[in-house]
Amino acid sequence: MPRIAIIGAGAWGTALALQAARAGCAVVLWARDPGRAAAMQAARENTRHLPGTPLDPAIAVTADAGALEGADFALLAVPTQHIRPLLARLPEALPPLILAAKGVEQGSLRLPLELLEEIRPSHPAAILSGPNFAHEVAAGLPTAAVLASRDPALRESAAAHLATPGFRLYGSDDPLGVQVGGAAKNVIAIAAGAVIGAGLGENARAALITRGLAELSRLVTALGGRAETAAGLSGLGDLLLTATGPSSRNTALGLALGRGQTLAEALAGKTSVAEGAATAPALLARATAAGVELPVCAAVTALLAGEATVAEAMARLLARPRRDE
Repeated sequence: MPRIAIIGAGAWGTALALQAARAGCAVVLWARDPGRAAAMQAARENTRHLPGTPLDPAIAVTADAGALEGADFALLAVPTQHIRPLLARLPEALPPLILAAKGVEQGSLRLPLELLEEIRPSHPAAILSGPNFAHEVAAGLPTAAVLASRDPALRESAAAHLATPGFRLYGSDDPLGVQVGGAAKNVIAIAAGAVIGAGLGENARAALITRGLAELSRLVTALGGRAETAAGLSGLGDLLLTATGPSSRNTALGLALGRGQTLAEALAGKTSVAEGAATAPALLARATAAGVELPVCAAVTALLAGEATVAEAMARLLARPRRDE
């Protein structure tokens, strides 16, 4: 039986563990906190992030990092801002890594696979991305995602281990484009939520999503990815889900900001992470360095920093010079 390790016992890591078990794998789900790992193993449920969803018998929960060694693959399912410190504490002898993270690290401005290459050069790796809410994957509802790597054998093998009829995986040899899509869509979703929260209407949300997709595509191609990747599952598909789905953490953050809350107020008491909040300024800085304009991302960055209200940010966007689409 294939053996899969999942690093990170949040909602997404737990959902991926359930999917790997559904695909016929023995699964080790690693949690950083020993107390939490023991509680999940005893309760056979992630009561904090996926209450009511029982863990498959094939899933063992542990805080022993040594248990990650010897797996066929390991899926890293933690927020992008946590990747660097986490990799520093994990064993050197990790199996090939599938990164299931979306964002840009603040400070370094690196995407997830770039972070891995800096910390563990030449480690075999792929990126998993797409329009996937954790609770739906956990429930076995149908979905599709992208496995991207420059190594065709790696992505084919990983897909063979994880795919099921209800979890359809497409391969891609454009990991950069896939990662940019996963990062940018969270930022655009905050903007989409903000205009709804401020009562500016569905027309404004549709315009922001569409122009945001144009920004995403420009950045993908400027950084060396392909425009068609931006139109696929990891770009347009993920953007549609995140900017319109009622379960979206980033849209929920935008809604709160649009209703007048500060960033601190909107995030208070949350146990989950809205990746777009940390990604927005980092993505904007990365784009600026590449000479790419991201007006929607710039507006979100200003909104998050308290430097503009939703009305002021929209006014700036609407005041931009007219141009052909």
